[in-house]
Amino acid sequence: MTETKDSFTSAAEILCDELKSIMQQIPEGKKAHIQEIRLRNGKPLALSEGSAAMFVDSSGKILYSPGERAFRVTSRHIYETFRRLCSYSVYSHQNEIRNGFITVKGGHRVGLCGTAVVTDGRVSAVNDISSLNIRIARQVSGAAEELIGTVCPLEGGLLIVGAPAAGKTTMLRDIAYRLSLGVGCKIMRTSVIDERGELSGTYSGSAYNDLGLCDVLNGYPKGEGIIHALRALSPQVIICDELGSEEDCRMVSEGFNAGAYIIATIHAAGYEELMRRPQAKELLHTGAFRTVVILESADRPCRISQLIRL
Repeated sequence: MTETKDSFTSAAEILCDELKSIMQQIPEGKKAHIQEIRLRNGKPLALSEGSAAMFVDSSGKILYSPGERAFRVTSRHIYETFRRLCSYSVYSHQNEIRNGFITVKGGHRVGLCGTAVVTDGRVSAVNDISSLNIRIARQVSGAAEELIGTVCPLEGGLLIVGAPAAGKTTMLRDIAYRLSLGVGCKIMRTSVIDERGELSGTYSGSAYNDLGLCDVLNGYPKGEGIIHALRALSPQVIICDELGSEEDCRMVSEGFNAGAYIIATIHAAGYEELMRRPQAKELLHTGAFRTVVILESADRPCRISQLIRL
């Protein structure tokens, strides 16, 4: 498996100038494995590599404890970074902010923490941002090579299961690329429902990641995207990320009954945990998934632990 772009550098571009300078000084060998950059007001600048937490000093040296040498993030760093990731137009990103994240160029997803403004029992805004977590999106060529070789020709849908940072979205990107171009399989008409912009990394109408010949419905809610694809694009395969709601179950069933194979992801650390979740059971009962793929962990992203035929 090889990374097709310098994703770490792309993610670091989001940061304010002082933090970006520190990131640039991190050893190249480390950059390729860092999965998250986390800013907390008044706390050490933190990095994640699998399940391991790391920190840095002002010269970019990696530290393994948040001691006195660790560089500390200030409210100014967070404010400047937040404005930059909003392209200096916070108002235009209010809907994303309410949902707790912003997806930026490159498909990187930035989680937000702050003070919620609640209206009629729902979060209507988030003020006083105190924490930012940049999840680095990577396009890894070959991430799905083993899986495609095992399950193709497809005889049904795939449900990819893994804990956070186990490589589910990275796996989906490579599946989309391979199916749409016929790499290791026959070419299939493939529609991608990219609700959060993470799969394609679409920014200002241009896709940062290469999804081959996929039709990408960027920003569509999963349900509306599936219906639109079925009506307008005659897909053989529909790909979407992070299922879990009752509405998702209904839309997956509709897509399956219309004759499309569904390939999707869901959060769970393993099959037993998956089967303890009512929504997961309902998804499997739709009949849309013939194969469940369990990924290992954040320490070994995109590695298949189990492959279960239903």
